[in-house]
Amino acid sequence: MKKLFFGSLTILAASFIMFSACNKGGGNEILIGEYGSLTGSEATFGISSTNGLKLAIEECNNNGGLLNKKVKLITYDDQGKPSEAQTVVQRLIKNDNVIAVIGEVASSRSKAGAPICQQNKIPMISPASTNPEVTAIGDYVFRVCFIDPFQATVLTKFAVNSLKVKRVAILKDVKNAYSTGLAEFFEKEFKAAGGEIIEVQSYSAGDKDFKAQLTAIKSKNPEAIFIPGYYTDVGLIAIQAREIGITVPLFGGDGWESEKLTEGKAKDALEGCYFSTHVSTENPDPAVQNFIKKYKEKYNMMPDAMSFLSYDAGLILFDAIKRAGSLESEKIKNELARTKDFAGVTGKISINEQRNAIKPAVILEIKGGQFKYKETIQP
Repeated sequence: MKKLFFGSLTILAASFIMFSACNKGGGNEILIGEYGSLTGSEATFGISSTNGLKLAIEECNNNGGLLNKKVKLITYDDQGKPSEAQTVVQRLIKNDNVIAVIGEVASSRSKAGAPICQQNKIPMISPASTNPEVTAIGDYVFRVCFIDPFQATVLTKFAVNSLKVKRVAILKDVKNAYSTGLAEFFEKEFKAAGGEIIEVQSYSAGDKDFKAQLTAIKSKNPEAIFIPGYYTDVGLIAIQAREIGITVPLFGGDGWESEKLTEGKAKDALEGCYFSTHVSTENPDPAVQNFIKKYKEKYNMMPDAMSFLSYDAGLILFDAIKRAGSLESEKIKNELARTKDFAGVTGKISINEQRNAIKPAVILEIKGGQFKYKETIQP
């Protein structure tokens, strides 16, 4: 009876191991996880990101898949909440047994999900989280976008050389890691370039009245106002700035990029304003234009930077898996770290020792509600 009992335990254990291996890609599918804000105030970020990733997976599978297997995507909505990001990443790893995770767009939510990936030794690639602290969490955490110290340098060069301004005010979102980080880096860079930060005001995401902060800024007569926030607040800030007589240019970072930025009265309020981002849809590069064509055919809409970046995140992951010739997480992680001069739709991407992407940035100008290419700034 003892032999039978222990023999049964051995069979059960072996079955469990085989089941886990099958779920991790031992069968005919390779499971990839994704988390993003498909609902909530910043839903365009998550929707654009998942659309881009789905397109990359579809193309991969149409070309034979990876290691003779098809790639299957499991996506969870984190509702734009860091706490929910933790929950869904845990589910992807523990329940769904994914071999890698793509996400998040927002730095605060990537900072919530990344420690779980690191603890479980599951590679994670953020498409668009620019706060430096994201990849500092550990050696299994990567990104395919530039980071905020570089974005701050880009915006400083643009403000000094193109806008020709030296006196700038800052209006930042104090509850947003992306906003506070980018504001800090910009202030440092702008001062180093000989500029003066004449006023710093703050708000919290979701606020509806910014006139007290804007009035304080107006009293200092800035030549431009830097707003390192998300599109969800920037439009309303611009409208109220114009209502109280502020006429100087407003400028910000990649968090501005969304088709919803210039809805309603914000279209006129943001005319002649600028933001830095990862790619311009006006770029004549065949890779960029081909992606736009495929994206429009599939989704009947123009892609934005989050779509491009998530597509690149998928391609870089697939390339690493092919080079690894394995679904073992450590081997995939090692190959991700070796990525150099990968030809993505957002430009050539190399991953440095801090697992950050080295690549250029573009400045877009808002004209007639459209985002028009202004200039490119190299790293």
